[in-house]
Amino acid sequence: MFPESEAQYDVSGRLLAEERAGDNAPPLSVSELSGLLKRTVEDRFGHVRLRGEISGFKRAASGHLYLCLKDDSAVIDGVMWKGGAGRLAFNPQDGVEVIATGKLTTYPGRSKYQIVIERMELAGEGALMALLEKLKAKLAAEGLFAADRRRALPFLPRTIGVVTSPTGAVIRDILHRLADRCPTDVLLWPVLVQGQGAADQIARAVRGFSAMPAGGPLPRPDLVIVARGGGSIEDLWAFNEEVVVRAVADCSIPIISAVGHETDTTLCDYAADRRAPTPTAAAEMAVPVRAELLNLLAEQGLRIDRAARRGLAQARERLDVQVRLMPGLDTLLAPQRQRLDLLSDALGNGLRHRLADARAHLGQAGGALRPALLRQSLVRATERLGRLQLRPDYLARVHHDRATAFDRLSRLFVSLDPDRPLQRGFARVMANGHVVRDTAAARAAGTVTLRFVDGEVAAVVGEGGGPLENAPSGDISMTVKPARKPRAEAAAGQQDLFS
Repeated sequence: MFPESEAQYDVSGRLLAEERAGDNAPPLSVSELSGLLKRTVEDRFGHVRLRGEISGFKRAASGHLYLCLKDDSAVIDGVMWKGGAGRLAFNPQDGVEVIATGKLTTYPGRSKYQIVIERMELAGEGALMALLEKLKAKLAAEGLFAADRRRALPFLPRTIGVVTSPTGAVIRDILHRLADRCPTDVLLWPVLVQGQGAADQIARAVRGFSAMPAGGPLPRPDLVIVARGGGSIEDLWAFNEEVVVRAVADCSIPIISAVGHETDTTLCDYAADRRAPTPTAAAEMAVPVRAELLNLLAEQGLRIDRAARRGLAQARERLDVQVRLMPGLDTLLAPQRQRLDLLSDALGNGLRHRLADARAHLGQAGGALRPALLRQSLVRATERLGRLQLRPDYLARVHHDRATAFDRLSRLFVSLDPDRPLQRGFARVMANGHVVRDTAAARAAGTVTLRFVDGEVAAVVGEGGGPLENAPSGDISMTVKPARKPRAEAAAGQQDLFS
């Protein structure tokens, strides 16, 4: 410890803070200072728009987005809460240049400032194309656009599933073209084809068609068409989203992508099994022309009839030739009849030889089973059994020894019972739950408990020969006299009752 003069009045290095004259700035806590900074920053920069490149993007399990916006010489942390993140029209990635709108605030836990982003948009068409190329390279590296993944389209699908807007001209063009070529059942899954939430709806529709069970209340499509009319790259951006591309690539049903016009290309086109330049062309790819099929079937029917008649005539001619060349029945069966006779003769001889061998073997085995050997084995087993039997005299002796030992333990237990001396008029002195063994302990306790055979009585310990004046009502006052000096012969034979 420092001396008081050094601890409180050291002018070179003060130990205790003191209020000084003219000091009107009370000390602030760290939390108070952080709160002042937070209010100042939020009041001064309540609404800002920042242009920068996304870096360190991370989507938390709660749905919030955490990222950094940077340029050539500076960086700022940013956060976008779950509600705003759900309204984004694109999937943020590192390296994409964006324009973020929000407000500045501070994070006291780390003494840092950050922007709370309310809205985020791509910084021009160049940034959109850069994002598209980056996503295309990523998905291509995973093999989603590989040619060997593409499956053949069914020749004549019974049911076609269409994923598109129910109010646009696309579904009418597809239905009209299917009716002209080959009427087919169509299941429409209505979705948004642009704007917020369109990508999620399209992906859910494709996965929904893929998950439909065969034999359910609705027929499972044999072919799926994802269609949309033409538009700008922003209008078609939903079909470039990663969630849509992966849903198309994972679809268990062959799928045709018919997005935009001939010059429009989306990532969905690369992942599909077939790309159609227009929705109408997708309908033409999906089904053949019914009239052409009927003509082809009629022509094939005639060819089949002619081929069947010609084949039947040729088969009859070949059968007649084969019948004339085939031998008679007796010629075919003669060798087999002779072989049957030889086997019948050999069977009787074989049975007789086998019976003779069995009798000889039985005689050899029966000679070894003599009654004398069996009787000797029985005698030896009886002797072993007699040696294994328990003798009653041994069991009785063991039981007597155990009973004697138990009786000794019972008598010892009764003699060591601490309450047994109380039955002969003794009392046990207790204080604080312990036995009082000497006068010093009794004086120190002051109040003791006398335990008799039929109960307990409280007592107050005092000095002198008479009763104590201050003893509580109902208690027994007892006097502790100095102990006499015991005689040598008595002390030698005396034992402690509770030791």
